[in-house]
Parts: sequence; structure tokens; C-alpha cells
Amino acid sequence: MKKFGLLVAGGIAAIILLSSIGPIVGLVVGLAILYFIFKQFLKTDSTGGKIVLGIIGFFVLMASIHNAPAIIGVLAAYVLYLVYKNWNSSKKAFVKEDSDPFVNFEKQWNEINK
Repeated sequence: MKKFGLLVAGGIAAIILLSSIGPIVGLVVGLAILYFIFKQFLKTDSTGGKIVLGIIGFFVLMASIHNAPAIIGVLAAYVLYLVYKNWNSSKKAFVKEDSDPFVNFEKQWNEINK
């Protein structure tokens, strides 16, 4: 039953991830451009250059904000990673101990004597 739940969660996450590849790529490109604009902004000494880079940076930031559905795609990728990680996890076997008082007494006696 656990495998079925993981399969359903993984399928839904894969569909969401595939449907949001476009916004993810747009967000990555926008943030990369914004990073380089910011680095150039810090290097520039002229006031006019800083104003132009600030305006361009503002427009790129607004374009990146429109790719906000990419955050859902990133979360879907994380869920898909968790499903992949838990798919073959070993089940913990619980050993049922005997309720025989003499067996428990002998185990405790051996632990005390060690």
C-alpha cells in the first residue's frame, strides 16, 4: 500500500514538474541576468550608468516575478526526489518478544551478570 501511495504522489509531482518547466527556465534565466546586472551595478562608478542598470534590473526583476509558478515546480521536484529516495527504503522488522516471564527473567539476569 505504501508503494501505491508513493507511485500516486510521484506521478502527480512529475506531472506538475513537467507542466512548470517553462516557468522554471524563465526564472533561472531571469535571475541569472539579474545577478550579472547587480554585479555590473556594483562595479559602475557613474551615476548615469547606475540609473540605467537600475532601470534594466527593475524590468528583469518584474519579468522574473511573473515566473512565480516555478516555485511550485521546484517543490514538485523535491517531492519527486523524496518519492525516489523512499521507494526502496527497507522496512523495519519488529521482533515480537515472548511474554513468558521466565525468558524475560533470564535475559535480564544475563544483562546484570555482564
